[in-house]
Amino acid sequence: MKSLKLTTCLLVIITAIACNKNDEGINIFTIEQDKELGMQVKQEIASDPIQYPILSRTAYPGAYAYLDQMKATILNSGNVTYKNEFAWELFIIHDDAIQNAFCTPGGYIYVYTGLIKYLDNATSLAGVMGHEIAHADKRHSTNAMTKQYGISTLISIALGENQNQLTDIAQSLVGLTFSRENESEADKYSVKYLCPTLYRANGAAEFFSKIIAQGGQQIPAFLSTHPNPDNRVDNINAEATSLSCVGGGIPANSDITEYNNFKAMLP
Repeated sequence: MKSLKLTTCLLVIITAIACNKNDEGINIFTIEQDKELGMQVKQEIASDPIQYPILSRTAYPGAYAYLDQMKATILNSGNVTYKNEFAWELFIIHDDAIQNAFCTPGGYIYVYTGLIKYLDNATSLAGVMGHEIAHADKRHSTNAMTKQYGISTLISIALGENQNQLTDIAQSLVGLTFSRENESEADKYSVKYLCPTLYRANGAAEFFSKIIAQGGQQIPAFLSTHPNPDNRVDNINAEATSLSCVGGGIPANSDITEYNNFKAMLP
């Protein structure tokens, strides 16, 4: 019976690889497991309001409406592979000292008030949000976990031999850092997501340009320290040019004014 279960598990894994919509290489986690891991990370974060003080949607409806519209614009660009499979829920974490954002497997997006207040316009934030959505959409977290835990882990989970393994994996996803290749791909897809929208497609580059203009201060962990910001600006701008992205449909003054109004809604 056990050998039959093992064969079944291997077939499931092979099928998952064959049905990979992103061509992101071997990822032994299924889409359902991405969603399950994301839900578990969401629960971990919700259970720790001291470290993750999430703003209430009821208390800050305007701020959430602004970010939800930005998120919807990106998701409706036609380039997000798992738009309909993942949850894409958004949360604002109230911590002005942290310039950070991250997106879990399954599409749970977290943005810190410190990042929002650091940025100058909606396009820059849209570029960052596109970058984070790309990490989830390209399944970078579970790709990394595949390399870290290996195929034997998934088999043991499927066989019911380690019921707590997914919880352990979910806990390790908070604060996960990505490889150089993952960061570069997320930059690239941020451009692809924004290209058909009114936002400037190189919004993420504007964020890096601000860092460079301020003397190259340490890059927030969510965008990693590799590749360096100069290269990322060049690569993001080159991608926008190669796609013939016009963007910029939002007038500069309106972009800044509306963004400042959004920031004023935050505590």
